[in-house]
Amino acid sequence: MTQPHAADTANDAPSAPLSCFDLAERMSSVDEARRTLLTLVEAPLPSERVALQEARGRRLAEQLTAPIDVPQNTNAAMDGIALAWQTDRNHWVPAGQALAGEPFTARLAPGECVTIATGAPLPDGADTVIMREQLTTRGDQVIVNDPERVRAGQNVRQAGEDIARGSVALAAGERLDAARLGFIASLGIADVAVYRRPRVAVFSTGSEVTAPGETLPTAGIFDANRFTLTGLARENGAEVIDLGILPDAPASIRRALESAAAEADLVLTSGGVSMGQADYTREALAELGQLAFWRVAMRPGKPLACGWLGATRTPFVGLPGNPVAAMVAFLQFVVPLLARLEDQPLRPPERLFARAGEDLSGRTGRCDFIRGVSTSDRNGQLWVHSTGAQGSGILASMVDANCLIELPDTCAAVSPGDTVTIQPLRRDA
Repeated sequence: MTQPHAADTANDAPSAPLSCFDLAERMSSVDEARRTLLTLVEAPLPSERVALQEARGRRLAEQLTAPIDVPQNTNAAMDGIALAWQTDRNHWVPAGQALAGEPFTARLAPGECVTIATGAPLPDGADTVIMREQLTTRGDQVIVNDPERVRAGQNVRQAGEDIARGSVALAAGERLDAARLGFIASLGIADVAVYRRPRVAVFSTGSEVTAPGETLPTAGIFDANRFTLTGLARENGAEVIDLGILPDAPASIRRALESAAAEADLVLTSGGVSMGQADYTREALAELGQLAFWRVAMRPGKPLACGWLGATRTPFVGLPGNPVAAMVAFLQFVVPLLARLEDQPLRPPERLFARAGEDLSGRTGRCDFIRGVSTSDRNGQLWVHSTGAQGSGILASMVDANCLIELPDTCAAVSPGDTVTIQPLRRDA
């Protein structure tokens, strides 16, 4: 059976980082841009302690060590009887019962057993649990049916089987999902140190941009990017400061950006800040801080702006204006920035190998990200097809996609059956 594999990430090997401003005026690769953008983050966010019930989606700021064995006691894995198994005996004398909250405290003598509930500590002198369905009661004795099926030590969970006292339970930096929260709770830990959520300010500009629910002008477009970007930010653990649609007025734009730079850890926009474009937003950004304008060798998502805003040197990223390009650029560049704010090293995107189910075209010299749908065949082989038309304004193609097909800058074409790299799209509601 062929399984999907983690793709080779050698091209993401670390090298001496350039400054964010060193890439201005020249084309950069995706990997180079990804590494260089991290120089915008000068220090990670502080940590804070939160109650466990408030910690979902937060990133641990400390290593957690198990203060107890889990389970605390060697216990029964199912209902039945606990005893010290002897292969030459099939009848046992009940000596009492052991419940999860009421253990049997005496030591069992040879030939004795106790009725035991799932999770109850095993009494001293017992090493085996036999399930209730294999037992028959005759008078004051318990008979084990089919004793040849019994194995000494069966149906017993050993103390520390899940995790032993003093072992590392979770490493610093792990994102707390449902399984990890339950694991922490099983250790008796009620609060944890986590990094403060990154605060991301998102805004839209332009006289043509219209909020959903309002009347759409003849030459207008509804504001989709602000909703995709705020959604992606929240999916990646951030809090969002939604600045809405900024008016085409220099003073208003400047005030909004000054406020965002003071409150946010990252300011994010899409479109309207490309080099050479007469735009109030770009002018205000340049007045408030230091900006660079890049061209990244990728499709969709070639133009990118970045820099610092205000005395706080708050990082700023200006993504492409087309909806799909903005989302793809967010996944490649903003996700690592958010992780760096939470003191995480640069990690390449998750990648898998799949077989192409159709002809795919790219262009040497740039990295192409094609929206795709991956499925497994009956042998477990992963296959991927494109979602169809790949225009950077076709937002429906991202709705249909469950992955991005990544064609590197050395690849001009892919034939059916060829191996390609995909980046799975993880979506948390």
